[in-house]
Amino acid sequence: MRFDVTILGSSSATPIYNRNPTAQALNINERYYLIDCGEGTQQQMLRFDIKSSRIDYIFISHLHGDHYLGLIGLLSSLHLNGRKKPITLFGPAPLKEIIDIQFKYSETSLHFELIFQAIDPLTPAVILENQDITVETIILDHRIACTGFLFRQKKRLRKIIREKVEALDIPVSYYPLLKRGTDYFATDGTVYPNKELTIDAEAPKAYAYCSDTLYNESYFNQIQNVELLYHEATFAHDMLDRANETHHTTALQAGQIAKIVNAKKLIIGHFSARYKTLTELLDEARTVFPDTELAIEGKTFIIGE
Repeated sequence: MRFDVTILGSSSATPIYNRNPTAQALNINERYYLIDCGEGTQQQMLRFDIKSSRIDYIFISHLHGDHYLGLIGLLSSLHLNGRKKPITLFGPAPLKEIIDIQFKYSETSLHFELIFQAIDPLTPAVILENQDITVETIILDHRIACTGFLFRQKKRLRKIIREKVEALDIPVSYYPLLKRGTDYFATDGTVYPNKELTIDAEAPKAYAYCSDTLYNESYFNQIQNVELLYHEATFAHDMLDRANETHHTTALQAGQIAKIVNAKKLIIGHFSARYKTLTELLDEARTVFPDTELAIEGKTFIIGE
């Protein structure tokens, strides 16, 4: 099953040359999920061949402009392009008022249903479940209410050992039962244990998106052992006082978090515009967590690779 994330924006409060505000596109089994939608997200989607028409779910972490100011434009474009499919939008409760005001004064009535789901900023919860994944909120510690999102694959059915079932001439109609763990009962009375005919599917993988936050151990247990962790790293550690003042994390702290939660891989992003190059931040995070990469725009990370 495909499970990857493409970086659309990696800058913090203000964009700079070659870095746009935060946005990511998550592809799970060819279903697209948009995480945050900073200014310019539409242009980035065009640039990196992410078709907005395929997005059915949007997640907004909090109401600082660099995380949502591209949303109205995106919804408007989908409307103008004739979208009919519903979109489900998860975000802070006041976001609904912002959207309603925008469309009220532009006298716009969307051609598609916008299903808004307000996020509880105080208690983590499963906010979405479908055949592929569950999505949980991660309660973060920012200057305003802010949540991250934990995308976790569901356990897949067992995989059939094709040469064995074909050798026994097992009917294809029986395959769904084998995938669910049922033994095979042959017509001569022989019982073939399921474990001899199938193998377990790959273990479910998880992607944790940790938006703006102070270093705070309150969410560490929830993201233990994730295959891929995205964590903001706005400043280098020599700017720790500034990070604490603005409720952000340093690159060194992001590396420490990845190590503590036993993540398999770390992506750092949400870089301050003060950094024209990012080598300093990458090197700092790697001093404690070597398998760290930068959230370079246009780069796709395969979760669990």
